[in-house]
Amino acid sequence: MDIAFVLYPDMTALDLIGPYEVLGQQPEVTAHFVAESREPVRADAGLTIVPTTTFAELDRADVIVVPGARGWAKVLAEGVVAAWLREVHPTATWTTSVCTGSTLLAQAGILDGRPATTHWALRHELAARGAVVSTERVVVDGSVVTAAGVSAGIDMALTLAGLIWGDQRAEFTQLFLEYDPRPPYGTGSPETAPAELVAFARGVLVGS
Repeated sequence: MDIAFVLYPDMTALDLIGPYEVLGQQPEVTAHFVAESREPVRADAGLTIVPTTTFAELDRADVIVVPGARGWAKVLAEGVVAAWLREVHPTATWTTSVCTGSTLLAQAGILDGRPATTHWALRHELAARGAVVSTERVVVDGSVVTAAGVSAGIDMALTLAGLIWGDQRAEFTQLFLEYDPRPPYGTGSPETAPAELVAFARGVLVGS
């Protein structure tokens, strides 16, 4: 099974690494790190990842994983990722996104009329691009699976693992990763965080 993990400059590293840790270790999987070129790609916080292939070289994959980025608008404007997604999505078994990666799926026409989720601060942007926005952490609609912000990529990948290999494999993977979140603060969503913190975060995220 070929899984394409999409790379582009200033993407959010956990959007990619979380799903990779869940899916990339499965014995049936060959992971491909695909980007516009084979030059190292620097994520937003400085982590550098070396692509194994390019958009021009990889014209199909069984599963596609698209991370998001704080600078999502720039990636949309460049149009490179969306152009590749239009080409490969029709033959993929699963097309997935994490966080604002869903805006790239929408730009490619993949989310037209579909329920989908994204980072809470960008739901309006996703709606403006033709998706039916959900507030769920993970949304499965046919062959398309979208995740909310950043850490939700792990939930998305475990959901996908269950769909592909069955619940027992997904449960083992969750146990192996010791994925048992117990955050020290209760501010992980706009529904639970103080209003002033939500407003500040929205300004940072939407204005970036």
